[in-house]
Amino acid sequence: MQRVSWDRYFMNLALEVATRSTCPRKNVGAVIVRDKTILSTGYNGSIRGASHCTESGCLIENNHCIRTVHAEANALVQAARHGVRLEDAEVYVTASPCFNCFKLIANAGIKTVYYGEFYRDDRVLEFAREAGIRLVHLGLEDGQADPTAP
Repeated sequence: MQRVSWDRYFMNLALEVATRSTCPRKNVGAVIVRDKTILSTGYNGSIRGASHCTESGCLIENNHCIRTVHAEANALVQAARHGVRLEDAEVYVTASPCFNCFKLIANAGIKTVYYGEFYRDDRVLEFAREAGIRLVHLGLEDGQADPTAP
């Protein structure tokens, strides 16, 4: 058996974290890492203590479910709740962050975003370049970087 790379390992974990998602529209998982150590995880789900999409249905506005907190935001909040410093960390997320989550990631000091699929928002590409944040596309299946990805 061939040993998986660190990138594949952490993306596999993000895929597993996504299985906890409570929104049937999209399951997303995030794993924040520094120095090959997991700092925090998150998946998309409702506000703590509120009903989930799987219980009450999705709350759709502008073709997005607004009942859920995104996986990246939940991972950032979990780190904050436990006093975990995120400067110079990396995040592995099954889908590229939306613009709002990207802004949170940038302000948390995360330097690299590895993502499994590109999801909707090209503004992230422009602002990542400007902020010096690396965006690396990893396939959800093969773990290989895709040089043609946005």
